[in-house]
Order: sequence, then C-alpha cells, then structure tokens
Amino acid sequence: QDYQGLGKGGAQFKNAATAHETALSFLIDIASLQTAFVILDEAIKVTNRRVNALDNVIIPRIALSISYIISELDEMDREDFFRLKKVQKQKKAEHEASDAAMAALDASDRLVEE
Repeated sequence: QDYQGLGKGGAQFKNAATAHETALSFLIDIASLQTAFVILDEAIKVTNRRVNALDNVIIPRIALSISYIISELDEMDREDFFRLKKVQKQKKAEHEASDAAMAALDASDRLVEE
C-alpha cells in the first residue's frame, strides 16, 4: 500500500473532491434524464389511450354513422325511383287516354262529315 504522508494528504483530498464532484454531476444528469423519461413515458401513455379510444370507440361510431347514412340515401334513391316510375306510368296512361280521346274525336268528325 502506498501511504501518503501529511504533505500529500491535501492532494488526495483534492482528488477525492474532484471525483465526488464529477460523480455528483453525472448523478444530476442521470436524474434529469430520468425525469425526462418519466414525462415522455406519461406522454406515450396518454397517446396510447387516445389511439385506443380512436380505434375502439370513435372510428366504429363513425363507421356506423356512415353505414346508416348510406342506407338512408339508398332508401331515398329507391323511393325516388319508385315515385318517378309511378309518375311516368300516370303520364303514359294520361297520354294514351288523350290519344284515345283524340282518335275518337277524329272518328266522330269523319262520321259527321260523311
């Protein structure tokens, strides 16, 4: 062992103080990094909760709303198509009736002329 005398004890104390100061500086850096990691971990947890909420609640609700709207629009299209066909059928019947009436008038006019 290397025993230092009183003359070199101050240097040993200075070296120990410097090592202690360096270790303390590293501990402070590590503590600040740990705090940053805790904050980052909490932010990741919040983000994961939001993602889960989107995946499991919001997106399915929106998908159901979209499917409902699409089915309602399809039903409205079918109703409009049926209504249009009915109107066309009525117009065709009215047109045929007016053609028949015109033909009957023409026939009666021919009979009157003869």
